[in-house]
Amino acid sequence: MLRRAVARLFWAFSRWTLVSEPAPTRPTILIGAPHTSNWDFVLMLAIAWRLGIDVRWLGKKSLFSGWRGPIMRGLGGIAVDRDDPARVVGEVVARVHSGEVFGLVVTPDGTRSGHTHWKSGFYRIARETGMPLTLGFVDRTTMTTGLGPTIEVTGDVAADMDRVRAFYADKAGLRPQFRVEPRLRDESSPGAADTSVS
Repeated sequence: MLRRAVARLFWAFSRWTLVSEPAPTRPTILIGAPHTSNWDFVLMLAIAWRLGIDVRWLGKKSLFSGWRGPIMRGLGGIAVDRDDPARVVGEVVARVHSGEVFGLVVTPDGTRSGHTHWKSGFYRIARETGMPLTLGFVDRTTMTTGLGPTIEVTGDVAADMDRVRAFYADKAGLRPQFRVEPRLRDESSPGAADTSVS
C-alpha cells in the first residue's frame, strides 16, 4: 500500500522515533496533544499510515474551499460548520453505525497559543457515540511520538481527565512553550464546558 510505503520511508529518515501501543481495532477518538505546531499534522499522518489507521479529522470549512477541498477530504478531513456543530456528531455516529473503523483526530487544546484549557467537544462526542479515547502524543524532550493507551470515558469527567493528565504529564509537544494543560474549563459539569470540537 502506497501510504504505508511512504510512512516507512518517513520513519526511516526521521529524527523522531515512533513509540506506540497497538492500533485500535474499533472506531476511536484519536487525541492529538500537545498540539503546538503545524508539523503535528505531518506526524499524525505518518503515525496513522504506518499503523494502518484510517483517520478522519475535523477542520474549519474554509480549509475545504476551492482546490484544497479534494486534497483535504482525501487526507481524511471533515468540514466543520461552526454554526451547526450537531451535524458533525451526527455524521460521526452514522459512520460508526455503518461499521466503518477509523480514528477521529481531535486536537482539544485548540490553536497553538492563547488557550488555558482544553475544549471539551471530544468528550461530548465520546459520550454521544460510545467511542473511546486513544491518547496520541508528541514529545520533543525524548523525540518520540505515537499512540498511548485507549481509554473508555465513564461520564465522571474529573476522573477521566485525571487519567488523561497523568498520561500527558511528561509530554512536552514540539514547542513546549505553547503546551496547554489537559484540563476542561468546568470538569464538574461537562454540559457547562466549552463544547467546540477543535
